[in-house]
Amino acid sequence: MAVTNGVSFILSSILTVLLFSGMQMYRGWFASSQLHTVFGGYLGSVLFILILTAIGNLEMTLFGKSFQSKLFPEVAGSLLIAMIASGMVHRVSTTTCFLFSLIALYYINQISQQVYSSGTTVPAASFQSKKRK
Repeated sequence: MAVTNGVSFILSSILTVLLFSGMQMYRGWFASSQLHTVFGGYLGSVLFILILTAIGNLEMTLFGKSFQSKLFPEVAGSLLIAMIASGMVHRVSTTTCFLFSLIALYYINQISQQVYSSGTTVPAASFQSKKRK
């Protein structure tokens, strides 16, 4: 079931706050082993997706349906916030958050291209040469 941009902004904002607070509450657990530290970076990449979704939906609500998130400042700012939040858990989580976020951003871009592409292609121009005899 699809929701409007405003509702999606509210939902992703609430989930962002819940995930951030959960990461801060269990920071000792994330630092207890290497696997938990990598999982903290993965949760940081989920935080990146939620922040990017919230910002994108807020801008679409304010500026119209045709507004698109750009690499700078929306994506870069969301990535920076998520990496800082992961760094508050563990230093290695920052690196894994960056890597997982880049992978997630690649797949988000692919899905966006499939869903929102216009689907119209320009046919190749065929040239016919006229030869004089």
